[in-house]
Amino acid sequence: MITKFITDVSTKFNPFSKRAKTCRIFLAQLPPNARQTMKINTKLLSRSSKEASTLSLKFKDGKEMQLDTEKLSIKDVMEEVDRHSRGLNRQVDLLGN
Repeated sequence: MITKFITDVSTKFNPFSKRAKTCRIFLAQLPPNARQTMKINTKLLSRSSKEASTLSLKFKDGKEMQLDTEKLSIKDVMEEVDRHSRGLNRQVDLLGN
């Protein structure tokens, strides 16, 4: 997963819920130095909470993604993130910066 263009990660999930698996795996996939390069906000919900799990991402170009992690698998989320990151990487390569 290409993370160098992500500036902000916000998650909200119930860690005891089976449907929160995508959020948990996404956070685990972030590199060890992620807190130095991006802002990470995690809100853990109570065990009895009925709120849906969400994942919000902001990129260096200003694009914001709101992903419904209860409906998307980790593969789908990573595919969406990589698709946008590859586009940003292509722009950087073309500009020569």
